[in-house]
Formats: sequence, C-alpha cells, structure tokens
Amino acid sequence: MTSEIKNILYTLAPIGLEEMDNVKLMDRIDTKFIFSASQVLDLLELMKEGYRVLEVNGQRISSYETTYLDTDDYLFFNQHITGRNERSKVRFRKYGSTGITFLEIKRKTKKLRTIKWRIKNNLDENCCDNDAKKFIDKYFKFSSELLKPVITNSFVRITLVGIRRPERITIDMDLSFTGNNGKSYSMPYIAIAELKSEGLAIKSPFSALIKRLSVHPSGFSKYCIGNSIIYDVPRKNILKPTLLLINKIENECNRSISA
Repeated sequence: MTSEIKNILYTLAPIGLEEMDNVKLMDRIDTKFIFSASQVLDLLELMKEGYRVLEVNGQRISSYETTYLDTDDYLFFNQHITGRNERSKVRFRKYGSTGITFLEIKRKTKKLRTIKWRIKNNLDENCCDNDAKKFIDKYFKFSSELLKPVITNSFVRITLVGIRRPERITIDMDLSFTGNNGKSYSMPYIAIAELKSEGLAIKSPFSALIKRLSVHPSGFSKYCIGNSIIYDVPRKNILKPTLLLINKIENECNRSISA
C-alpha cells in the first residue's frame, strides 16, 4: 500500500459504521472491475468530490480474511463458472477493522440481484458448530454436513459511499490465496473494484469515473479464481478470459517496473 493512497484517503470525508447502516444494500446489483493496482491512486482522485470513505477506529483501509466452504464435488464453484444466474457462496469472513467473524451466505438470484445473510460465528476445528449448521440449513436443501473449508484468501479493502446516491464501492488490493494443500499465490499487481448499487451500474456516477481510466466491467470471483490457481479443478478453462486479463495486468506491471 503506497503512502500516496493513504494520504489521499485522508482528504475524503469519513463515514462511520453506524451511518453505513443506511447503505447496507443487502439486496443489490454487483458490478466488478479488474484493473492495475497502479491505477488506484488515479481512481481515488476522481472520486474525491462524490464519495466518503469508511473509517473504523481511525483506519480507512481494512484487512479481510475469508475461508470459503464447498462440497466435495465443488457445487458452488460449478454453479458460478457454468454461468448459472442463480448461484451461492458460503464463507467465514473475519473483518480486521473490528476483529469480528461472520458466517455469510451470498446468493445471486435469477434477476441478477445479490442477496446476503450473515450471523456472527467462527470457523472451528469441525468447520461448523450447531449455530452455523442451523443457519446454513435454513437456506439450502442439502445438509450443512456436506460443506467443508476449501480455500482461504486475504486482502485489504477501501470502502467508499456515494454522497448523492445510495451506493457503495469497495476497492480490494493485495490479494493472496492459500489452499488446503499448502499451496499459496499472491496478486499484488491487481485491484478489484466492486460497485454495489440498488439499480443498474450504467446509471452510477462511478461507472463513468472508472471508464475514464479505460476500465470496464469484468467478472471476477475471488473464490473461483483462487480455486483455479491453487487446485486442478474441473472446467477451469471457462475462467480463461479472466485469467488472461490478470496475466496481462501482471505483465504490464512487470514491464513498468523493469523500464
């Protein structure tokens, strides 16, 4: 994380967790953008006038650690990469800013809206305790006993909230993945912005701002990309366009460093 990014974040007006309740957007439309981490500073410059930045305990950059659950036959992974409009993810996510871990279910509906449910809960040695199992079984027809931890990823996040429009933008950086096989992989050269809004992305001021950096919407699932890199999972070739984009950004980053 560059000092320039930290400096510009403190020129933005802050918003606290309590105010964020007004823009929880647990039922929303998500749009993602993949771009070079070197462009984050330029993007924040463009956003200074129209957005506030989340501040928790004096910090405007937060760390996250997420462990994803799936079945032995990769039910959730296959739902996503085969293009099913209705798909789900189950994860334990620890929020570094508060130290709280939530068990979260994230579901995309046939209408392409994203709905999220969560409870405070921790991953234990048996994966899920009784409270976690009851929570999962409430939303799925199969038994929670079929789920197990598959992959863990970590990253840092900047969260911004629209001043004149109810939308949130997260910018994730310093991604890394660790599998149960001990293999790990890091992506310090990419950033992922996600627009979370009630309406279509085309109507968002953020879409116009990031377009000025020649960055356009592009699908990216941390869970799917991590699995495709760490494991020899089936159908990983479906993710080839995204993997090629990641490689392109990495190569451009390496060329700029060596120049």
